[in-house]
Amino acid sequence: MKKDFVVIGLARFGSSVCKELYRLGHQVLAIDTNEAKVNAVLDHSTKAVIADASREDVLKSLGVGNFDYAIVAIGDNMQSSILCTLLLKEMGIKNVWVKAQDSNHAKVLTKIGADRIIQPEYDMGIRVANQLESGKLQEYIELSEDYSISELYITKKLANKTLNDTDIRSKYGCTILAVKNGKKVNISPSPDDKLYEGDMIVVIGNNEDIKRFEEKGL
Repeated sequence: MKKDFVVIGLARFGSSVCKELYRLGHQVLAIDTNEAKVNAVLDHSTKAVIADASREDVLKSLGVGNFDYAIVAIGDNMQSSILCTLLLKEMGIKNVWVKAQDSNHAKVLTKIGADRIIQPEYDMGIRVANQLESGKLQEYIELSEDYSISELYITKKLANKTLNDTDIRSKYGCTILAVKNGKKVNISPSPDDKLYEGDMIVVIGNNEDIKRFEEKGL
């Protein structure tokens, strides 16, 4: 289903978001004050505009209030980022995602109503640290402070056992969402499905439970 996105700020992060959303078939309005950055996404957006998105009259003239989503990726000007976010929320945009420079910036964005705060370096740091900490962990997605989704490799300990045999949910409190075997993905595994060494399971649960499963169950 196509959606309307406005991407404000076209440095590396913003331009990447813009190009990928457009590639996926969505309507994308790209905005930046820098002409070169705007020109770089002309062929990767529905419309690209040189404008100051921290001004209410500019946002209104571009019809931004009619968009489904707004992504504020102004990386080098915290004041403009905060003002732009505030204006977008006042205009009634329900989904405003904002890139934050640091924790202080994130705190302000939270207080003024940003729907999601993105800290690319911080988020990537968490993923890399979790992958390094456990050789069994392939991917990690933080859902909240306490819960996450993790992709874990099946070791010899669980190889050739069925999901029912492993009893992962009752032992560790983790729920298996899917099993990946090569290019095949089973998104609704049954209790009788067998696991093989090298398979990958996608689990959701409390972070402590997942860690306990990694250490004792795999």
